[in-house]
Amino acid sequence: MTLTFGIIVFPGSNCDRDVAYVTADLLQQPTRLIWHQQTTLDGVDVVILPGGFSYGDYLRCGAIARFAPIMPAILEHAAMGKWVLGICNGFQILTELRLLPGALIRNQHLHFVCDRVPITVARPDLIWTRHYRLNQVLTLPIAHGEGCYYADEATLAILERDRQVVWRYGDSNPNGSVHGIAGICNPAGNILGMMPHPERAADPLLGSTDGLSLFQGLLSPMVPV
Repeated sequence: MTLTFGIIVFPGSNCDRDVAYVTADLLQQPTRLIWHQQTTLDGVDVVILPGGFSYGDYLRCGAIARFAPIMPAILEHAAMGKWVLGICNGFQILTELRLLPGALIRNQHLHFVCDRVPITVARPDLIWTRHYRLNQVLTLPIAHGEGCYYADEATLAILERDRQVVWRYGDSNPNGSVHGIAGICNPAGNILGMMPHPERAADPLLGSTDGLSLFQGLLSPMVPV
């Protein structure tokens, strides 16, 4: 199966090339870097909002990025049930767009954290996670200052009831996220947001391929959940 990946680029994006290396070089898939001021996603099957720093992060992560010219096309793409992945700053943007509930706030200890941490698979039946096992523990890199996931109790209850929590931190919970949440999906499962960086754990040369299976899951035919 061949998919075209579209990676959205902001002035401060710093993981766009990392993701493109995975999709274009490791997986040999058509890949486009799409500047945030473009307005169309013609021919794109999977949209990826990568890590980095979107314009306006000095106000609140993703708060200005949500008004970028490309965003209406992403909203339409998501509404059609097509695949959308937000990693780190991309996750923050997805919450600002209200494509995913909750918010990412300052880490509990108020420090930037850059580390490799254990991540538990909480939802293995999505196209993103179907090559993993329930409760499988992966080691994935994190690098963020505002990665503490927060939502009110009512929202958390819905996330748990509807099995929208996809990834959880281990006991370390490096940023203080409620319920140890490291990543969530929308009810349909086509939109995934996560703070850990799977693209930084996809090449054996980097010492880990724990994140590669997330991208590989998209490449076999499967009806969206």
